Amino acid sequence: MLALQFKHLQITNMQSQNPIIADLVKLANSAAGTMAGMSREARESARERLREAFGGIDFVSREEFETVKAMAQKAREQADALEARLAALEANSK
Repeated sequence: MLALQFKHLQITNMQSQNPIIADLVKLANSAAGTMAGMSREARESARERLREAFGGIDFVSREEFETVKAMAQKAREQADALEARLAALEANSK
């Protein structure tokens, strides 16, 4: 991106043939390339750290989650039914 900004300076530099400006343009282009490389390297390093951090974690699929959720709902309904049945039996025994 920075290299694109300095492209115009390169063209005018060639026309003026000023060595100081030419050196500045070269320096700016080098700095832009270095910054782009550093940015790319930092992004890859961050991705690698995230892969390592999440590598040991087991994730479940949506299908597995939905299956366990349905099992829990059924267990809850059965527990509620048994609780009501127990309450009714206790009420009859008094």
